[in-house]
Amino acid sequence: MIFDLDQHYKDLQEEARECARAIEHIAVEADNMSELHPGVLKALQASNLSNLMVPAAFGGRSEMIDPLAICVVREVLMATSSHLDSLFALQGIGSYAITVGGSDEQREEWLPKVARAEVLPALALTEVDAGSDIKRITTEGTGAGDAMVLNGNKSFISNAGAAAFYIVLAKEGPKDAGGFSMFLVPADAKGVSISPSPELIAPHVLGEVDLKNVSLTDKNRLGVPGKGMDLTLATLSVFRVSVAGAAVGLAQAALEEAVRHTRTRHQFGRPLARLGPVAQMLADSWIEIEMARLLAYRAAAMAKDDPGSTLQHSSMAKLAASEMASRVVDRSVQSMGRFGLIKDSKIERLYRQARPMRIYEGASEVLRLGIAAELVRIVE
Repeated sequence: MIFDLDQHYKDLQEEARECARAIEHIAVEADNMSELHPGVLKALQASNLSNLMVPAAFGGRSEMIDPLAICVVREVLMATSSHLDSLFALQGIGSYAITVGGSDEQREEWLPKVARAEVLPALALTEVDAGSDIKRITTEGTGAGDAMVLNGNKSFISNAGAAAFYIVLAKEGPKDAGGFSMFLVPADAKGVSISPSPELIAPHVLGEVDLKNVSLTDKNRLGVPGKGMDLTLATLSVFRVSVAGAAVGLAQAALEEAVRHTRTRHQFGRPLARLGPVAQMLADSWIEIEMARLLAYRAAAMAKDDPGSTLQHSSMAKLAASEMASRVVDRSVQSMGRFGLIKDSKIERLYRQARPMRIYEGASEVLRLGIAAELVRIVE
């Protein structure tokens, strides 16, 4: 077994670096915005990286979406800008249900535009009272055929207000049946309105989506009625592991900031990096990053071959890398002392951006429950 990336993936990383360099001068501004930054979107469009998010038949690069390719690109983008990383990731997260559950007409209408980043998608799952416990959602689709109506509210939805369409998970069918369906709702549909979400410590494009008597037809349905949760899990199976890649990229950037500071700043007659406690923090951080990177790459490669059966490996990678990133960035700030606390410095932005990673796309505690349950199941 070769523990290195093929040249194809290294070339993708260089493409991502070129895109990141193009927006580095506006990264501070973009990362403090809860609305779309046009300069970042323009750079993403110019990079053609969004075509990694759809199959080749609809303008993508490969026959099937490659989780490892997405993982290594996110590793690079997150090291420069969370705004850029988020826009890139959501091109896939917000459209994958169309890829695997959409009709030919839906795919042909939307996926080529997603591949060119001409439109931004959004995945609308969470609600005020339904976060990790997604089955508590109350958004509901009623009626049938060309007379369906969607009502509800989705909360903390990434790309809300900037998206051209929303992939909405909703209850459907008898109240005791527990069925969930997925719908494709154009952003300009009558009854769709957007309001701001509360500001986060690490801002990104975010909003509340209100759905009031939104008229739908069968052309808005994704997949089979009552099987919307399957499309949700399919999306997580492919894209959860990419959060691990982003976390590794963030941690690597934080460690490099700490190294640059500690090897040039002298205290007690020597560089900080040669003082025992600081050296230990640097060494521990490098070790943990390398371990998380290997786990992320392996899980992403497994997801490429069989995403459905490898979700727990993706969960392990996401859990390990996001927890690691928090430790590494905290050590990096500590090793930089007061210089690590300067507002809008790179290390300060990374510090804020690391914390949400342990919550979104699977909170650490919830992931541990699923991982433990799978372990108990497979051990004889």
